[in-house]
Amino acid sequence: MWQRIKRFFKDSETIFWARLQTALGFVVVALTYVDPSVLQPIIPAQYFPWLLVANGILTEYLRRRREDSL
Repeated sequence: MWQRIKRFFKDSETIFWARLQTALGFVVVALTYVDPSVLQPIIPAQYFPWLLVANGILTEYLRRRREDSL
């Protein structure tokens, strides 16, 4: 089972992270389309920029972790 999961993501944490972000994005779009106030209390506005910065740092870390020439 684990081997199939790793094969699906081509042994890449970056691909896993990108597909996870895409899946979560679809869920968020669907939720906000149905009721925009559902997600408002989850992430306070003052923390959203920090969430974006953390996402960028994690993405860069995962990308560089696999690349030997960087």
